Amino acid sequence: MTRRAPELVVDVLLIAVAAVWGASFLAAKELVAETGVASGVALRFLVAAIALGILCLLRRERMPRGRGLAMAALLGCSQAAVIGLETAGVHLTSATNAGLLISLALVFTPVLESVAARSWLPRSYFVAAVAAVVGVALLVSGGGLRAPNPGDALVIAAAVVRAFHVTASGHLTRGRRDSTLAVVFIQLLVCALASSAVAGADLPRAVVGLSASGWVDVFFLGLLCSVFAFVVQLWAVRRTSATRASILMGTEPVWALAVGVAIGGEAVGAPGLVGAALIIAASYAGQAIERRHRRAVGAPVPTPAAPSRAAPSPAAARPASTPETASR
Repeated sequence: MTRRAPELVVDVLLIAVAAVWGASFLAAKELVAETGVASGVALRFLVAAIALGILCLLRRERMPRGRGLAMAALLGCSQAAVIGLETAGVHLTSATNAGLLISLALVFTPVLESVAARSWLPRSYFVAAVAAVVGVALLVSGGGLRAPNPGDALVIAAAVVRAFHVTASGHLTRGRRDSTLAVVFIQLLVCALASSAVAGADLPRAVVGLSASGWVDVFFLGLLCSVFAFVVQLWAVRRTSATRASILMGTEPVWALAVGVAIGGEAVGAPGLVGAALIIAASYAGQAIERRHRRAVGAPVPTPAAPSRAAPSPAAARPASTPETASR
């Protein structure tokens, strides 16, 4: 039996997020070489917040209020922490270590979601998650792992915060009627204000001295890696589980490798090809195990609602169990 198209759409969009994030490593590395970490992150979020703010105005999106506003601001703080820690870590450590360590979010996320849901995933899922991490190790081990340094600790912290962010996004936003675009705009606005405050007086100097290629990197990071990726991530995690979203976005190292080969001229040996294949296989197996587990425990399998500016209500988001299961 085939899967329903809406769930396939969610999966494809999450993989697209992984692809642009994979490409972001090269762009971020080039940008911070010109601007420094704090100014580079601030420029990325300022462009993203302005672009999404204009879109929200054109669509007349209703901004969240009360608890919804507080929730969006909190998620903005966690998102700013993820990008800031990851960017600073990659700047200080090797790409090999960073690529492996950030993938630990694959293991952290199901643990956190299982604790939140009080329903542990089967051991086979964790085998798939560990297999994905082993695949990352093979994929990025061309230069060999180096001794740990402060950058490694920052990337590990980014992986932990990313797992918290993805899990919290799903549990805090699912069932609410707040506009996805409006929630992400608040997140980006918080990120822009926080990163600009950290950059301080260095930000204006970075803007004045930025090259044309630097602006290309800023717009790529701001529009595709932030606006597109964050909107899709929140939209998708409201319609699937945080664990499923994490395992699909965990293909990010594969896309990072593809960009490195196509643009950066990097060579890929046999271990890298084996690692890429292992990540893809583990991702597919992990999402299949997670889907079967949700069915077995009787949890609703979220599906996208009809197009709307607001998230579906809890009742609307809960599909009828018999048709949903039979269609698979």
